Amino acid sequence: MKERAGIQSVEVGFGLLQVLGDAAGPLMLRDLARAANMSAAKAHRYLVSFQRLQLVVQDAASTRYDLGPAALKLGLASLSRLDAVKLARERIALLMEEIGHTLALAVWGNHGPTIVHWEESPSAVTVNLRLGDVMPLLTSATGLCFAAHAPKEAITPMLKEEIARGQKQGRTDLPGTLTEARALLDAVRQRGASRVVDTLLPGIVGFCVPVFDSDGHMALGMVALGPAGTFDAEWGGAVERPLRAAAAQLSSDLGHRG
Repeated sequence: MKERAGIQSVEVGFGLLQVLGDAAGPLMLRDLARAANMSAAKAHRYLVSFQRLQLVVQDAASTRYDLGPAALKLGLASLSRLDAVKLARERIALLMEEIGHTLALAVWGNHGPTIVHWEESPSAVTVNLRLGDVMPLLTSATGLCFAAHAPKEAITPMLKEEIARGQKQGRTDLPGTLTEARALLDAVRQRGASRVVDTLLPGIVGFCVPVFDSDGHMALGMVALGPAGTFDAEWGGAVERPLRAAAAQLSSDLGHRG
């Protein structure tokens, strides 16, 4: 399809705004121009216009430039209209084609991590999960991921209850104490993802990678699962790597700057 004509000067000028948005703080003119790959004189002309529009402000004392109130208003308006689940659902079919296994989306519901979308691979084995199911915290990849990123005071009673229930059932595939559970969740945070093998469902491997919003809160979990015989359970493998990349891109699109 033929590329539609645009206004090149607008696209060039946006490079300055993009540099300011990516920077850790205000920038001097020379540094801003260099990062945007343009001369200082040319950058200054754009910045004068951006200042009039309040997209950019300049500190009188340091002469450094930073994003202005109009840029903030635009950013907040964009964030308020973002729907993490909607964005994820739009991408998950292509991701499933790449991974070749069933994918799901989960959010934190009234009773815990809840499956809200299911994209089943044509070659998937039947699993006893459905939309609306609430995942256990310590025996599912989804639950581990959410528990690792939930406020400690909120998640502790739920962990205690699940540990006690497991002990009553004589289970040996989950932590026996709160200390062991917290060590497991620490490992999930350090790894940046969770994995289970043969715990929630016999013969099934699952990964869950967190998606964060602009405030750094876990907005949803992207989950992949499949039979151990054909599912690549390795960290950085054919399943986990693209799943992590997709979650990172969605987090970025939601305004996360982790």
